[in-house]
Order: sequence, then structure tokens, then C-alpha cells
Amino acid sequence: MTLTTGRELPITGLRPTGEPVAVWIGDADPTQDQSNQLRLRPPVSARTVSFITVAALLLAWSLAAHLQLVSPVFLPSQYAVAAKLVSVAQNGFVDATLLQHLAASLGRVFAALVVALAVGIPVGIAIGVSVVGRGIFDPILEFLRPIPPLAYLPLVIIWFGIGEPSKILVIAIAMIAPIALSAASGVRGVSQERVNAARALGASRAQVIRHVILPSSLPSILTGLRIALGAGWTTLVAAELIAATRGLGFMIQSAAQFLVTDVVIMGIFVIAGVAFVLEFVIRRLEAALVPWAGRD
Repeated sequence: MTLTTGRELPITGLRPTGEPVAVWIGDADPTQDQSNQLRLRPPVSARTVSFITVAALLLAWSLAAHLQLVSPVFLPSQYAVAAKLVSVAQNGFVDATLLQHLAASLGRVFAALVVALAVGIPVGIAIGVSVVGRGIFDPILEFLRPIPPLAYLPLVIIWFGIGEPSKILVIAIAMIAPIALSAASGVRGVSQERVNAARALGASRAQVIRHVILPSSLPSILTGLRIALGAGWTTLVAAELIAATRGLGFMIQSAAQFLVTDVVIMGIFVIAGVAFVLEFVIRRLEAALVPWAGRD
């Protein structure tokens, strides 16, 4: 038998019948059609497709407004929306500037987030580590999770009045379920070997939760935080229906009552922009706090 070494060179030998056989070693098989591999490569990237999609939507909006296919009362032009953004930022709308509306909304969302984290993380850990905790909190979360905020909004008003705590509570209730369920999922996914190793070293139950379970479940908790912020912004408009005088949701609702569509569209874009910035910040925070996530 003759052996030839090298990259993509054949090893020749003899079959039992005496016929030669060649086996190829290396990265490529010459009998395989390499063109099939090239066809699997996407012709464009996802970012390019996203950019084209957004550009097409903006172009369609611009053409519809320019050709007046839709009344400006219902679909103002992009220039009108941009001009209204500058006007509201400088002169205000319903007795407050855009910055004041934004500050009021951010204050409510972040206050609700603090409440949701303080409640949701311990509840999630209790569900993940204790059968009793799962039996207590699982039915409550499954009951609250599918209910839209507008359904329990009247009850919150009856119980807590129309002040600021009611707005924060409505947003917090919408945030608790994603955080708690994500924390519980993270706790269940903790490696049992790590827990056993900590116990073998003499760690107590509280120390295992603090030093093993909580750090290991942090990626899932941060994922739940991202979902909760989205739910919080979604609930913001409903929460600011409760006798609010400032806030992005209040501004949008007030503009809708008087058919000031450019303010409505402008407010929607501001909420979307703030949500995008918060998503980016959380992703950077996740990369800094848990760079090892998904690598073990």
C-alpha cells in the first residue's frame, strides 16, 4: 500500500479484490459540489434587508402624504411630524414640554421597575428552588400574566385612588410576571454539579442561593428585565389615563382627543426611540455583567 500525505491528497490502497481505492483527507472533498456551499450563503445581510424595509416604509409614507392619498388629518407628512417635535420640545403641549413629559414617563416606568425587581426576583427564586414556593406563586403569576392592564385598572383606582402610586402599580404588575418567570427559568437551569460542589464545601442554603444560584440565573433575569421594560412601556399609556397631567401617554391621549395626529405620531416615535435606547443599554449591561453567558 502506498501512503501519500499532504493537504487534500489521496491515500491509495487496494480493496480485497485488488482494485485501487483513494480516500481524500483535508478540508474539501473533490467529489462534492462546492457550488452548493456557495448557494447557502445569503446574498445580503439582515441589516441590509432591515434598512431597505424601513426606507421603503418611509418612502411609502412620504408619497402618500405628498400625493394626499390620505387626508393630512389622519396621516400628516414627515416634515409636519418633525416640525411638531421641535415645537413641542420648545413650546410644550398640554402645559408641559416634551422633556417634562418624557421625564414623568421615565420616572413612572423606572419606579415600577424597581418594585417589579424587588418582588419578581425573590418570587422567581422561590418558584425555582422550592415546591412550596412554586405551589404558592405559580397560580398567581399565571392568573395575572394574561390579563391586560386595562382590565384591572378600574380595580386599582378603587383600591388606591387616582394618585401616582396607582400609575406605578399598574405598570409594576405588568412587569412582575416576565421577571419572575425568567428568574424561575434561570434557577431551574443552574447546573446541579455547581450546587453539589458548594454544599460539599459546607455552604448553607442561603449561601448556595446567593453565591451559586443567583449569579448563574443572572442572564435569564436580564432577559426578563428586557421583556419587562417592553411590557412597562406598553402599559404606560393605560397607566397615564389615571388623572395624569404629564407623560408621553397622557400627551398622546390628549392629542388623540383633538385629532392632533402629528403629535400622536411624534409621541409614538419618541416612545419607540426611548425603548430602543433602553434595549441597547440593557444589552451592553448584559455583556458587561455576564460575558460568560452561553459559553458554558
